[in-house]
Amino acid sequence: MRELHVSLNQTQKVRLQAAFQHLSDIGSQASSGLLVSVSDTIPVNNEDGILKGHGTSEHDGQVVATLCGVVERVNKLVYVRALRARYKPEVGDIIVGRVIEIAPKRWKLEINFSQDAVLMLQSMNLPDGIQRRRTVVDELNMRTIFEENDVICAEVRGFQHDGSLHLQARSQKYGKLERGQLLRVPAYLVKRRKQHFHDLEQYGVDLILGCNGFIWVGEHVVPADNEMVEDQESTLKDKEQSYTPLEIRQNICRIANSVRLISALGFAISVDAIIDTAEASKSSNIDIKDMLGAEFYVQTAEREVQKRISLLKKKRG
Repeated sequence: MRELHVSLNQTQKVRLQAAFQHLSDIGSQASSGLLVSVSDTIPVNNEDGILKGHGTSEHDGQVVATLCGVVERVNKLVYVRALRARYKPEVGDIIVGRVIEIAPKRWKLEINFSQDAVLMLQSMNLPDGIQRRRTVVDELNMRTIFEENDVICAEVRGFQHDGSLHLQARSQKYGKLERGQLLRVPAYLVKRRKQHFHDLEQYGVDLILGCNGFIWVGEHVVPADNEMVEDQESTLKDKEQSYTPLEIRQNICRIANSVRLISALGFAISVDAIIDTAEASKSSNIDIKDMLGAEFYVQTAEREVQKRISLLKKKRG
């Protein structure tokens, strides 16, 4: 995804600077969410039993930052999350990747990591849905399952001896992704959550927030059961000839532009933030192509300020 460049006039620049200043002031009112640089003191209000985590150290009885980033706090644990850290995979991560090579019994995927990931033939469900031993015929037919440049959703299964990732796709929710847009955002903007698959029913769109910073926005697809495989094969030609309705394509573009806008502002990407941005553009009668314009860019930042102020009032209340 190309980096978003917005041309602001003087009034919009002032409004945007004011919004970011408000966000900084709100973050400084609590240790969590505070922006710090190296050697900055992290306020802990002289609490006892504070645990110093990654990116922190103790100096003259005070907790100081050893990284540039955002202060995060989990109960007594205080640590600094680097702003522009690379993607660090963990077992169980939901990732979206693109096939770059087909090798014997495996596919190699680009996943925004220092090394390519590997999806083994035996680590995924076969098209017929039958659990059986993979044969030479299956290996010869690998290109009919996934080929170069296909976009795939999978799960991190583990690490190989050379440091590369081992993926698995043994569920109907994993597999090839079609009829949509693949977006690339900084991985640190996508937090690990219990749910990374989202069905936006009001838009008819599927949203997958990959932990590796690859985000998929596409037409909603109903996962198929094994019993439905024969019916799917009989209607394969009809599916290939069908097309995505115009309204769905517009919704995909609106959701995708919401992701681009939130990423450009540096805000955390969540399904709630994406839907709020899309709904705000619709309520303001803003065309899809104008969502990446200067005015809506500033309005989104100002809306984030109001949202965080209301959240802060609820916590105090």
